[in-house]
Amino acid sequence: MPQALRSIGPSGSEDRSASGGNNPNRKMNNTEQQIRAQARKLLETKQVDLVIGYRNENLPLRTSPCFIRDAKHVEQLVWNPLCENNLATYLVGRHERIALVAKGCDARAIVVLINENQIVRENLTILGVACKGIIDRKKIESALEDREIEEVSFEGTRFLVKGAGFSKSFELKDIMHGSCLTCRYKNPPVSDIMIGGKVQEQGHEDEEIKQMEQKSSKERWEWFNKQFSKCIRCYACRNACPICYCNECFVDQKFPAWLGKTDDLSDTLCFHIMRALHTTGRCVECGACARACPSNIDLRMLTAKIAKNVKELFNAEPGLKLGEKYALASFSEDDPQDFIK
Repeated sequence: MPQALRSIGPSGSEDRSASGGNNPNRKMNNTEQQIRAQARKLLETKQVDLVIGYRNENLPLRTSPCFIRDAKHVEQLVWNPLCENNLATYLVGRHERIALVAKGCDARAIVVLINENQIVRENLTILGVACKGIIDRKKIESALEDREIEEVSFEGTRFLVKGAGFSKSFELKDIMHGSCLTCRYKNPPVSDIMIGGKVQEQGHEDEEIKQMEQKSSKERWEWFNKQFSKCIRCYACRNACPICYCNECFVDQKFPAWLGKTDDLSDTLCFHIMRALHTTGRCVECGACARACPSNIDLRMLTAKIAKNVKELFNAEPGLKLGEKYALASFSEDDPQDFIK
């Protein structure tokens, strides 16, 4: 669970020398080789104290964050379409010199954190990696009707899944996460060392958001009520979010108490609405919140819609430029004022 991943630290997985039990890539790809080479160089020359990347898990369809302090362990590092975690989540509160493997959305989150003075830029080396999209595990599990997966592998643009008595092949584009299908920034906007080449940016319009916008206010409200009625208030979405870094979240405050600690729909809606407003103009649309949700709530529908509104109203997108304030922290005389009655 994302809560457990957050707790990985100096005594966690960084000390493991194994490369992981379930390796979906039989042949190490060139990007993976370059990541390991750069990590080894940075650690051996003592330019950084810690490298944060990805390693294979013993479970199929899984990679997990990897914390490496010794160059002899860099063989743990992997790169494939299962590297879903936004690693920027692990930067706030650390004081070491860190090298971090960053996809486009990870790098955007890093820029937001730097601009909000949560990271010392000089202590961070960004290992930028172009991302062609991350696989949505839930789509695969749903298609297989929860049959146990024993082995996964990649062949070109196809993803192969095997288990007891079955084998199934998927086109990668059909099992990508929704946030990846509409991603406009597959290349990191900021990096210190770019691993591999860049990929072509493709800004697809979000058809699901367009369909939601065509609904009436009543229909939208009913849809969100139905979605959030599934919420169990585990706060996995908050824990997985790279820009939710408050020392004390408003849901944990007692004086004042902003909302009740119940599973009543009114309290649940209050949590999600307030968190969405807190991230307005700061959300980098990485989809970490939706991927972390154990109840399969379509959180992206809310965050992506808000991001679209910010883009249209203020011509602003977070995480693209160092030194830039996010939309709701700045003022321009050209800002729309239609809401003033």
